[in-house]
Amino acid sequence: MVRIRATSMIEASPGAQGRGALLRLLAWLSPAFPVGGFAYSGGLETVIHDGRIGSCEDLSAWLSVVLGEGGLRNDAILLAEAYRAFEAPERLRELVELAAALAGSAERYTEIVRQGDAFLAAASAWPHPVFGAFSGGTAYSVAIGAVAAAHCVPLADALAAFLQAQSAQMISVAVRLGLIGQRQGVALLAELEGPILAQAGRLSGLGLDDLGSATVLADIASLRHETQYSRLFQS
Repeated sequence: MVRIRATSMIEASPGAQGRGALLRLLAWLSPAFPVGGFAYSGGLETVIHDGRIGSCEDLSAWLSVVLGEGGLRNDAILLAEAYRAFEAPERLRELVELAAALAGSAERYTEIVRQGDAFLAAASAWPHPVFGAFSGGTAYSVAIGAVAAAHCVPLADALAAFLQAQSAQMISVAVRLGLIGQRQGVALLAELEGPILAQAGRLSGLGLDDLGSATVLADIASLRHETQYSRLFQS
């Protein structure tokens, strides 16, 4: 009895609720969370293979452009839209269709929906009616946005964590391909901290009219990876 009563008091505390949301966000976007992100490179494997990225400086420039002008920016806008629409199932389904249409290649589509569906399956350990809005083929960003809102994770925190996790994943690709070492990877992630926070702040107020990207080489790399002879990653 005492134990149950103490748990109820913690759950009722605003501070405890905030810390609970933080713990969920840390769990959901941890590299250990079972979404299979380690299997994908987003086309980065192709540009490293082709020699377009040959150093840590090249990788830093690539990530900065993808973050500021590329598909990662669009993903974050879709996340924010799903966050605001988490109580509107029909609106969420429209965002799922839009995210699918924005995928620039078959591999890119497979990447986002496999991770999105895996995220929803794993995150259902924290039950909420929002999961009933999805029936499969859900883009990763849309899934994270809706579930984060349902569990009272602040939008700015969700965006920053998402952008950081995606950047870390691409850095991990470069490490595994032998382009950079682990220390260089950590230093690059530290370097991106300011840009990630700034971008999260900007994107939190944007909507669907602001969607758009200008990273043609990244899109072509994703397409070319589909026929790349030797590869470690699925995209």
